[in-house]
Amino acid sequence: MQELRTRKERRYTHPLLVALATIGVFTVLITVAFFLLILWTTRGGITSPSIYHGDKIGVVDIKGLISEPEATIKALRDFRYNQKIKAVVIRINSPGGAVGASQELYEEIQRLDQKKPVVASLATVAASGGYYASLGARHIVANPGTVTASIGVIMKVPNIEGLLEKLGIKTTVVKSGTFKDLGSITRDMTEDERALLKGVMQDIQKQFVTAVAKSRKLPKEQVSAIADGRIMTGHQALDAKLVDQLGNFSVAVDKAAGLAGIEGRPELVYPKKDRISIMRELLQEEGTKTLGNALRQLLGSSAGSPVSYGI
Repeated sequence: MQELRTRKERRYTHPLLVALATIGVFTVLITVAFFLLILWTTRGGITSPSIYHGDKIGVVDIKGLISEPEATIKALRDFRYNQKIKAVVIRINSPGGAVGASQELYEEIQRLDQKKPVVASLATVAASGGYYASLGARHIVANPGTVTASIGVIMKVPNIEGLLEKLGIKTTVVKSGTFKDLGSITRDMTEDERALLKGVMQDIQKQFVTAVAKSRKLPKEQVSAIADGRIMTGHQALDAKLVDQLGNFSVAVDKAAGLAGIEGRPELVYPKKDRISIMRELLQEEGTKTLGNALRQLLGSSAGSPVSYGI
């Protein structure tokens, strides 16, 4: 009997079993803690925990590649209709993105500014589409070392025809019109296709230049002279009159408070994030997002066309 108990003890105290049991316990604890964190983060109203009770300034972040602006637009609309919010600061840290998405943010910020003051705070990078979005604000604040401007449009069309030939792969295209397979990656671009795409790019460029000239109250000729895709520091952008002031986020908040006539220290209000957004941010590592963005830039997102273009 003693020998039988000894065998059972050895079996249940096997190092592999102990390790597996330990891993299982930790997995359960981490899972429970993760969901408790989500529940704690998403409870309450639209504001973050506050120690101030003065007038309120909304803060909306625009981060990373601009491609899906729906959540940001919703936050801007919520602040526009929230009478407790006296002003809004748009914190931008983006290298740009899709043309249409950047224009949507620009127009929504402009619409918000017509009802209450909006100040754009440019962080590390606010270039191209990121700068385009900031043009909707009444006042733009940049750090001296912020990388900004980059007024221009770019389109990328990969060509893997040579690779397919080496692999012995051929493609057959049946189309209803001359330009239906525009941007095909399996062949060289024709001169007519190149001319068509160039016309599209020039039209988008004109829209960008017009938005800069209108927002910054500058002659179009002056904007066109620097609208060649060049980047600038915040200090250079101030000299070019592309921004209004040098300073950090706190300077932008103070400016927004002044424009709204807020006395004393304002309370900063951030949009409430839904659970899906929080889970996405917690689960996605920066490397994964960077890889995904690179793939989207390479392959494009429109059905039937791998062409990638943006600002």
